[in-house]
This record gives sequence, C-alpha cells and structure tokens, in this order.
Amino acid sequence: MASSSKSKKASSSLSFHASICTTLFFTVLFTVPALFLLRTPTAASSFCTTLSSSRSATSWSGDLRSAEFAWNRLDFSSDHRLPPPVSLKIAVFSRKWPVGAVPGGMERHAHTLHTALSRRGHRVHVFTSPVADEGAGSISAPSDDGGGRGGPQLHFHEGEPGRWRYNKAWEQFEAENNAGVGEAFDVVHSESVALPHWLARKLPNLAVSWHGIALESLQSDIYQDLALRPDGDPISPAFNRSVQGVIPKVLNEIRFFKYYTHHVAISDSCGEMLRDVYQIPSKRVHVILNGVDENDFGEDPKLGKSFRSKIGLPSNATLVLGVAGRLVKDKGHPLLFQAFSAIIARHRGVYLIVAGSGPWEQRYRDLGPQVVVMGSMGPTQLRAFYNSIDVFLNPTLRPQGLDLTLMEAMMSGKPVMASRFPSIKGTVVVDREFGFMFAPNADSLVEAISAAVKEGPARLAQRGRACRKYAASMFAAEKMALAYERLFLCIKDETLCVYS
Repeated sequence: MASSSKSKKASSSLSFHASICTTLFFTVLFTVPALFLLRTPTAASSFCTTLSSSRSATSWSGDLRSAEFAWNRLDFSSDHRLPPPVSLKIAVFSRKWPVGAVPGGMERHAHTLHTALSRRGHRVHVFTSPVADEGAGSISAPSDDGGGRGGPQLHFHEGEPGRWRYNKAWEQFEAENNAGVGEAFDVVHSESVALPHWLARKLPNLAVSWHGIALESLQSDIYQDLALRPDGDPISPAFNRSVQGVIPKVLNEIRFFKYYTHHVAISDSCGEMLRDVYQIPSKRVHVILNGVDENDFGEDPKLGKSFRSKIGLPSNATLVLGVAGRLVKDKGHPLLFQAFSAIIARHRGVYLIVAGSGPWEQRYRDLGPQVVVMGSMGPTQLRAFYNSIDVFLNPTLRPQGLDLTLMEAMMSGKPVMASRFPSIKGTVVVDREFGFMFAPNADSLVEAISAAVKEGPARLAQRGRACRKYAASMFAAEKMALAYERLFLCIKDETLCVYS
C-alpha cells in the first residue's frame, strides 16, 4: 500500500511539473516574440511615423488591399461629396447595440460607423442581442442628422436581454439574406468574434473588425500581474490559471482566423500582429482606425470651466487630469491608483477626475478630495468632462488596445498621457507634441505626471491644439466611415479597390 501511495504521488508530481513546463513553454513561445514586437520599431511603424509628418498619404496610389498603413491617412473626401457608386446592402453582427444604455467602446464604434453608412444611403441591417425595452424583432434606429434618412435596421434576436446568441442572430440573417431575388447582402461585417469561424467560412464577402485578440489578453495578463506585484512577489496562482486558459485560445485563433475573408485591424500594430503572428495574407488585412463624431467632441472652454466649478474643483488647481472608461484591472487602474497615491503626497494642487464605474471606484474615492469620481457618463457629460481637464490619462495594460477615449480627448483639444505600447505610439501619440508616454509601471507614470505639472497650463494647451488638428485629420467619424465604405465597395466590386 505504501509503495502504491508513493507511486501515485510521484505520478501526480510528474503530471504537475509536466503541466507547468507545458505552460512555460507556450508562454515563452508566444510572449517573447510579442514582447519583441513591443520593443522593436518595425518598417510599417516607421512608415506610419513618416506619413504622420505630412498628415496624409495622398501621393500614394495602387490597390488598396496592398496598403499596410491606416486607410485613414488617405483622402476619400471626393467620395463624401458624391453619392456612393452603389447602394450596398450590409449585414452587421454586433453582440450589443447601444439602445438606452451607456455603451462600451465596441458598441460605440459600431453605432458611429453604421449610422454614418446609413446616412450615406446604404441599407444597413444590424443583428444584435435584445435590450430590456425591446423584444425579439426588427425596428429602424432613429437618425439625428436631419437629412430625412433613417438609421440602421435593428434585428433583435429572442432571448435574455444583453446575452448574445449567434445562432439565433444567424437564423435572422439567413431569413433576410434569402428574402427574395436580388436581396442578398453585398457585404457582411462582424464586430470581433460575433460570428464564430465555422459560420464565417461560409461567407466570402465577410469583413471582421478585431477589437481584441487572445494574444493581447495574454500580454495584458502579464502586465496586470507586474502592476499588482511590482516588488518581486511570486507569480499569483490566478495568473497561472489564466495563462493556461488563454494559450489554447491563441492557438485556436491562429488556426481558424484564416476562415475570415477580410480582417480590419484598428491599429497599425494590430495589423502587424495579424500578418506576422496570425499569418493572415497581407492583402486580407486592412488597417482602419476607429473614429469619433466631431459633433459630440470639440473644444468648449466655457463648458469645461463650468463643469470644474460644478464638481467643486478649485480655480487655482495646478493640474487637472482625467481618466475615463471601465474601472477594471486591464484598463490599468492598479497602476494609476499606485501612481496617484504618490502624486497626492508630492503635489497638493493636482486633481484627478474619474469618469467611469467598476471595481476600483471606491478605492479612488478613498484617496480623498484630490480625486473626484463621477461614475459612468453619457456623450453630453463626456464633452464637459474632456473640456474640464488639462491632460487625458489612459493607463491601459492592453498592448494592442486602442481606446476611443484617447481619440475623444484629442478631438476635444487635450494632450494625452498613455502607456507606451505600439498600438498607441504608432497610431495616436505619433508625435511627442501630442503628449506624454510612460512605461506600464507606477514609477514611470509618476514621472510623466510630474513632467506635466512642470510644463504648466499654457504649454499643455499648446499641445492640445496640436492634438485637435491631428485628430480631426485622422480620427473623425467621417474618415472612418468613408474608409469602411471603400472597403465594402471593394469587396462588392474589385474595380473599386484601386486608389489613385
């Protein structure tokens, strides 16, 4: 019996060590190349930096499918002045649609894009999860452009509000797609993995926009663990469990992403990742940056001053920082919490406005009067929030992420302070004039905030004006919509893939 017990223990120990070794092997296999990408400037990012100096790539011509830089850099303004050559019938699969709620970034992107395409005269059908006030069925989304056109046609599948059931949405899509002769969809657009690969492979006219991939999650887990345990503490068991769960997802993505015909990357670095790591042919990867509505976000100093007064900030504040979004770990709040705790002791005149809700909300409240927590905000409130701050801060720990909040802040004429990741450095903060970057650790963030304090409001306002000019040229909703329109037209008719 003793011998049998020892044998079982030895076997269990060997199995455990084998599991750890397997985990470490795959972690090294995927994270070392990824971290190398984070540290090494690539030809594509250098090209994008060169393009940023001229703010456009109007001299470029050729097949758009060969462009490895963001289509936002191209001039599609002539397309805007004329009606589209073809009125497309577009199917959109989106897990959620922002009806009667404060939406997340992906839902806001989908709403902004497809509302703009509807205004352009395209027939957009959105297949999405039900909301509390609507049952299963279809409605026309209202349009506020005053042009007489309605918004997208919304198709809510049956089931629990907010719970995405792709099989039910697929049934609705097939019914609409087979409604009659000549009524099939010209283009199908999936917001991330709203459509799984076994359905995507059936659609040669599919384009999928990637707002996050599994390799990013693995990288984010690494930075989150470092942020929570900065002093050399052992790796947490939760991190080990997370890594073991993410690695199979990465492998599956690399195996199955090839079944999505067209891939839209929302940053230059994400495009590189899809080509170089996920092995997607270059002509099937297209970089189109997200955009924000200039009508929602713009410079309004009076509104900002009024907002400061309303929330009780002193008029002689040295520096007012702002952060917006979900208050969760992967958005960098452990990092910001540590850094601002140190800033409070050094700079009594520095304030932080927190626009968002989540697990870190109460911790920020506990920091005292130099932190004002506002909770979640709608677009009107966000406009006032952005105009009230001196610098917008984004401490994200997602290396491939590209939050809309950065673009909203720049469109509002504010400089930004952000994690030094390639998705941000190569797409948003492409010029040092636009703000400050920091390594994803608290000490580096404290240095960046101290540098902003030293510069003072006049210099920061000058940076903000440069940000506004760049954002208007790159991140306007119109630019994004026209780039997507050209991609969808290219999918419909290859002769429209040529840019000159």
